[in-house]
Amino acid sequence: MKKTLISAACLLLCALSTAQQLAHNIVPDSDESHKHYTIDSTIVTASRAQSGTPVTSTEIKREELSKAGTMTSLPMLLSLQPSVVATNEGGTGLGYSKMRVRGSDATRINVNINGITLNDAESQVVFWVNIPGIAGFLESVQLQRGAGTSVNGSGAFGATLNMSTLGATEKPYATIELSGGSWLTGSATLGAGTGRGKSGLSFDMRYSYNTTEGYIRNAFARLHSAYATLGWLRGSNSVKLNWILGKQRSGITWEGAPADMLERDRRYNPAGEYTDDSGNVRYYDNEIDNYLQNYLQAIWVHQFNPHLSLSTTLNYTRGDGYYENYKAGKKYSDYGLQEQTVGGVRYKRSDVIVRQQMGNNSFAATANLKYSGEGFFLLGNLSCSLYDGDHYGNLIWAKYNENIPEDWKWYLNRGLKRDISGFVRGEGAMIGGRLHLYGDIQYRNVDYTLSGIDKDFVALDKDFVYNFFNPKGGFSWNFNRRSAAYASLAVAHKEPSRSDIKEAIKAGEGERILPERMLDWEFGYNYTSPVFAFSANIYLMEYRNQLLETGKISETGYRIKENVERSYRRGVELSAGWQALHWLRFDANLALSRNRIKECNLWVDRYDNPDEWNPLPQAVQHIENGEILMSPPIVGMVMVTWTPLDKLSFSLRGKYVGKQYYDNTSCEERSLPAYTVFSADAHYTWKNIGISIYLDNLLNRKYVADAWVYRASFADGSADYIEAGFFPQAGFNFMVKLEYKF
Repeated sequence: MKKTLISAACLLLCALSTAQQLAHNIVPDSDESHKHYTIDSTIVTASRAQSGTPVTSTEIKREELSKAGTMTSLPMLLSLQPSVVATNEGGTGLGYSKMRVRGSDATRINVNINGITLNDAESQVVFWVNIPGIAGFLESVQLQRGAGTSVNGSGAFGATLNMSTLGATEKPYATIELSGGSWLTGSATLGAGTGRGKSGLSFDMRYSYNTTEGYIRNAFARLHSAYATLGWLRGSNSVKLNWILGKQRSGITWEGAPADMLERDRRYNPAGEYTDDSGNVRYYDNEIDNYLQNYLQAIWVHQFNPHLSLSTTLNYTRGDGYYENYKAGKKYSDYGLQEQTVGGVRYKRSDVIVRQQMGNNSFAATANLKYSGEGFFLLGNLSCSLYDGDHYGNLIWAKYNENIPEDWKWYLNRGLKRDISGFVRGEGAMIGGRLHLYGDIQYRNVDYTLSGIDKDFVALDKDFVYNFFNPKGGFSWNFNRRSAAYASLAVAHKEPSRSDIKEAIKAGEGERILPERMLDWEFGYNYTSPVFAFSANIYLMEYRNQLLETGKISETGYRIKENVERSYRRGVELSAGWQALHWLRFDANLALSRNRIKECNLWVDRYDNPDEWNPLPQAVQHIENGEILMSPPIVGMVMVTWTPLDKLSFSLRGKYVGKQYYDNTSCEERSLPAYTVFSADAHYTWKNIGISIYLDNLLNRKYVADAWVYRASFADGSADYIEAGFFPQAGFNFMVKLEYKF
């Protein structure tokens, strides 16, 4: 109770400060366009790298975001950025998509929108399927690779994705987009805005509906997303009220396909598979994932004077959802039930249908105070968040049912997480603007409490408290107006996720799970001219107690991790762009890396025998200089853009991803071969009408982009049990988009 009150007080304090400042700091209008730019940039500056900040980053503007296909989730859209590998469980761009940056998975990528973290507090993952149309209402996206600048929420161990939503336009507008393509994929998007009126008020909204049957079986998706913002700009004050909705109903695809099915049926998906009483193989038609998520944001910015500004953001997120699964031949004892007698026959097992559900509330508040002078700025940030989430399971049907209560609840556990952080960041130019210095110091306190039992009746009652100190610093040097070099050093820490902690508790090693630490060195060089741009950087990411995936996934698709005492990711990233002619442009990037575990013990599950599967203490496998799984040593991209007319453009792209291991043993038998994929698109605009055509996997390559493996040993000497799942990507596919603006 004490922890809850402290967190609530922190949130209330930010809310009260907002209300008081609004009451006392209204000033008359003056130079609205300048005020608008200054006020909006205050929010962006808090989490983003600026032009002289010595971190490695790229930025995607609204123009590029708007050209994306409506079948393309944000991770797939970012797949052409350096060191980024994006995949989709269903084989297309819709549904469960994810990306890795420098080999780091989604739990290591901090994602925030308007300064508020989107990462789930417990899993530390952003489920992009829950916000399917987010690219349609973003103004810009900045991707920082490495530790980056300080942000709120879970630590950035591989990258930071900073997103800002659309702002008000000067004039009213409306837009309609309709799309259709392969696998009965379709999309409809509506958008409208009033423009900013003389009173300073504006209103903008967007709604999109996406549907697809998917490439693999059961990869269907019915996705809704909406965005609405009410804005007010008056003198030195700006207020925005944002609502973001994500609603999805999609088929479960996380199991992947067994190796022996890849040649016979690449679209095979075992989810919901069972055998009926006549021996026929059937599939449960409601093997689904449902989730509804709402974000409410209130953003207020006040410009005290040309040098000092304050921004405050309050956020409330509500999430509700469940997985529904058909389970064949399960023991009643797995659900805390007695054996059932039906028609005089006593049954120990039964086919069942279960729902694993969750409901959560998340409150967050952040405040930024910025002072800027001639060639420098100083920024102070204070943030706090409180997450309260319930996890529970209901058995909603059993084939053999004598007296099972309706919607029998067999487990319930709760997660309560409080996160308080603050940072001070300063940047300044000296020596005639040639030298740019950067310093950033963050403190973060995390208190995470688990209570209740999990689905296997293991008690999860435990409290974890973490205190992190994250200093960062560096400099950049401008040789001239076209070229500059930079260097930086950052320390980052990150707490384990809920699934990491759960698995450690169940293995009797609750105290063994440790937070992670990373030391990130970045060295870079940038050159820019009117027709040519080039950048190169070297990164050295040295880890202590990094939590690395074992290859095993949980029953609901989470990747299980173990601490590794010493590991590293080291590499070189090259990017170039050449405007050869006014109608012809070339772009390319290449990432070469070495990702190694210096030495570690991997824990392998152990059971008594393959018939009973009664758990025993885990076995240990020692690894030295092993390659980190799903971290390809080579990732590259080449793109050619031809613009024969101002309103007509064509692009051809090729993406190469090197060989990847899907466990940490560096075993060739558990690796995915390298692959190259080509895609193309065309865009034409005539007056207010636009048409776009997207062609993906032009050469119809049959490749696998992701995989997992689970190994178990037995005390009776039986051969190890090995189970693997593979995620084949779609062959040639297309999409056509029509857009009308008025």
